[in-house]
Amino acid sequence: MAKESFVKNRIKSVGFALRGALLLIRTEASIKVQVFIAIVMTSAGFFFDISNTEWIVQILTIAAIMGVEGLNTAVEKLADFVQPEFDEKIGVIKDVSAGAVMLVSIAATIIGFIIYLPKIF
Repeated sequence: MAKESFVKNRIKSVGFALRGALLLIRTEASIKVQVFIAIVMTSAGFFFDISNTEWIVQILTIAAIMGVEGLNTAVEKLADFVQPEFDEKIGVIKDVSAGAVMLVSIAATIIGFIIYLPKIF
């Protein structure tokens, strides 16, 4: 069996990642909310003509939230697969994963206030 080239493997990997991102957006309510907020904040960035540095921070913040949200979803699905019945230990794992999303969301909100409150007032 011939080994696939590095380039072909990378193209396949990108395809799998895109499929996963689209699956996440299509099937998870929480990421749909995050995508909507990301669109609103991106529009606000154009409206308020934020600086390059503010764009960088905003883009990294949006990516962090969506990335952590995706990992949270993966942890929850894996936990449900491993233990479909209620299990207190699995509940703790899911709570910690959701808590990570909450922490990043709080930080994102603070960043949004730092960027936009001076422009609004």
